[in-house]
Amino acid sequence: MKNTAFTKFHEALGAKMVPFAGFNMPVQYDGLIIEHQIVRNGVGVFDVSHMGEFWVKGPNAFQFVQFLTSNDVSALFDGKVQYSCFPNGKGGIVDDLLVYRINEETYLLVVNAANIDKDWAWCSSHASRFGLTVGKELYNASDEIAQLAVQGPLALKAMQKLTSTPIEDMEYYTFKKLEFAGVKDVILSTTGYTGSGGCEIYMANEDADKIWKAVFEAGEEFGIKPIGLGARDTLRLEMGFCLYGNDINDTTSPLEAGLGWITKFNDAKDFVDKEFMLNQKANGLSRKLIGFEMIDKGIPRQHYPICDSNGNAIGEVTSGTMAPSLNKAIGMGYVPTSVSKPDSEIFIEIRGKLLKAKVVKFPFYKG
Repeated sequence: MKNTAFTKFHEALGAKMVPFAGFNMPVQYDGLIIEHQIVRNGVGVFDVSHMGEFWVKGPNAFQFVQFLTSNDVSALFDGKVQYSCFPNGKGGIVDDLLVYRINEETYLLVVNAANIDKDWAWCSSHASRFGLTVGKELYNASDEIAQLAVQGPLALKAMQKLTSTPIEDMEYYTFKKLEFAGVKDVILSTTGYTGSGGCEIYMANEDADKIWKAVFEAGEEFGIKPIGLGARDTLRLEMGFCLYGNDINDTTSPLEAGLGWITKFNDAKDFVDKEFMLNQKANGLSRKLIGFEMIDKGIPRQHYPICDSNGNAIGEVTSGTMAPSLNKAIGMGYVPTSVSKPDSEIFIEIRGKLLKAKVVKFPFYKG
């Protein structure tokens, strides 16, 4: 079990620690609902150092990333971030990821913690085709980088105290390399996974203690609190953001998952599974990932059957919870396209009972 650079702080603060993706991680501190509302209304800090980071460098870096990812990397400029995925060559998804363009020959790929080894093997297997040397132009920095996600409507105001570089007006999905809390070459980005604004701070492990203390000192006047992974899940689910392993995996295509917006079929862009997805788009999808809210009383959970009115299973819940911001039970799951339109009636089987639900548009939480 791996620890992050911040584990000692979580333990000292009395966090409930659990194994997650091979790491010893805090799932909650003061309680999921309290922590959820802190992020929605103020500012909270997540340790996301378990995420993976791969550097891609050199004259062929662009071609490599463009081929391996579904989105159009040519749309990026220095300081811009892109949400994307690795198609797996079989119609599914290796992982979803963030692509940071540092410059035209340098990219940072940020991948999910549970998939670091799988993603690294996938990227490494394609390196030689683009003249990249594994360990040099393609470099796995996951064990060297710590990351905090400072989230909430007051996050950027609080963090502005720690840098002279303007950050409060940063656009969504951009980043800056700056001096932060006296530490040089920190990457601060604004991608977010909570729907409440904020930033991510990437630093070297050796700078983690200094930055952790500075972040909490700067945020004290704003009521800053550490937040566990439990609230991170309810926050992302209220936004309808996919979680790898739940809502997307090696058997779900980006189009089925509603990720057509990160799947670009430009003539100049060749990428893994392009032909498969073009055919899927032309022939129509048989199933789609939908969001739903419960009408009858009950909380949907992953793997609960989604049924028609006769009790026939037509799909499966991929994520579900009682949404703290909405006071409603919500979920996501794959269903036939015939029942994927908003207001379509579906039923969730919970402990042997068919409970009524309806399809709704993402996001669940409108802010």
